[in-house]
Amino acid sequence: MANVDGQWNVVVKSPLGDQASVLTVVSDGGSFTGNMSGAMGSLDVEDGIVDGDTLAWKMHLKVPMPMVLDCSATVDGDAITGAAGAGAFGSFPLSGTRV
Repeated sequence: MANVDGQWNVVVKSPLGDQASVLTVVSDGGSFTGNMSGAMGSLDVEDGIVDGDTLAWKMHLKVPMPMVLDCSATVDGDAITGAAGAGAFGSFPLSGTRV
């Protein structure tokens, strides 16, 4: 199992441009809590799941419009890659490094 805990400098490549933020992960067995904080505010992790080196979670976005983001990412050492799904708007690449 990978060490998924900690803070991650991540960038989501969205239609509004690159969205840089810090993802905080605190695992507890097969689940995790945390948040993602950046220029557009802070979003709490909801329904966080840890499966080996893979994370899956949801976030309720309020800006620029209300929607639920379905996120997933894989940790490989000090790197994290994945995607943030925005329903009908598609899925946007997520990548970053451990702080």
